[in-house]
Amino acid sequence: MIVATIAVPHANAKQLPGGWSTYSSDITPEASEVFQTAVDGLYGVYYEPVAFATQIVAGINYSFFCNAEVVYPNAPNKAAIVDIYEAPGEIPIITEIKMIDQ
Repeated sequence: MIVATIAVPHANAKQLPGGWSTYSSDITPEASEVFQTAVDGLYGVYYEPVAFATQIVAGINYSFFCNAEVVYPNAPNKAAIVDIYEAPGEIPIITEIKMIDQ
């Protein structure tokens, strides 16, 4: 079982330029589209986003906290952080995947 504490931002909270937002379990349609576009074509592990945070830079950095399931029978679920960068007008790309050891 994967257990995480996730801080959900207040509706009126403002993000500082260059700073990270707090993780939110309310994954927006835009964030979901960025995630799906970036992971399209990955094989061997299925990533399901549970929460995400953003950082506004020259584009947007996304950090997705995910359940990660290796696609073979009886594989245990793991936790992972999938970091994605979306430059203005460009296709989002994965910059790092970090498995979280339990």
